[in-house]
Amino acid sequence: MKRDRLITMMEIAIMAGIGGVLSYYVALRLWPQGGSASLAMVPIVILAFRRGWVAGVVCGLLVGLINLMISPYITHPIQVVLDYPLPYALLGLAGWFRPVDEKGAISIKRMGLGVTIAGLARLIPHFISGVVWFGSYAPEGWPVVLYSLCYNASYLVIDVLVTIILMSYLLKKAPQLVASR
Repeated sequence: MKRDRLITMMEIAIMAGIGGVLSYYVALRLWPQGGSASLAMVPIVILAFRRGWVAGVVCGLLVGLINLMISPYITHPIQVVLDYPLPYALLGLAGWFRPVDEKGAISIKRMGLGVTIAGLARLIPHFISGVVWFGSYAPEGWPVVLYSLCYNASYLVIDVLVTIILMSYLLKKAPQLVASR
């Protein structure tokens, strides 16, 4: 029992480190007020599928904190929570949709649903932060709510699609990565 817990904690630490590196070094940074398309979702959802949603949430929380330490953009303490630890922690919810069942059958649809739901959950705090703290950046004539939605969805859609593509490949080539032991 203790050994399994230790292995899970080690996997969380390793995947959080990988997620932090991927979000910093492998990112498409085209957006002026923050937000970037990266591969940071991949290790978080791998862990969530492998060890469950709780481990995924903890891993995502750590990735968000790593991002906060590496490249912070801070306007308010609540904005920090809404833009860093909370959205990444919500990615762990993908663990609700494990794509490999007890018999070893793989479901690409369940994986895609899990990644999509997790991506939508991540969008919510970013959207709220955008409306409250970054609405002044909206172009003239644009409603702040629409601006925040479009701005945040522009990079999150890329993240979700790339994660689904990579996870589909990984599930076909190495399903043991997401099968819990």
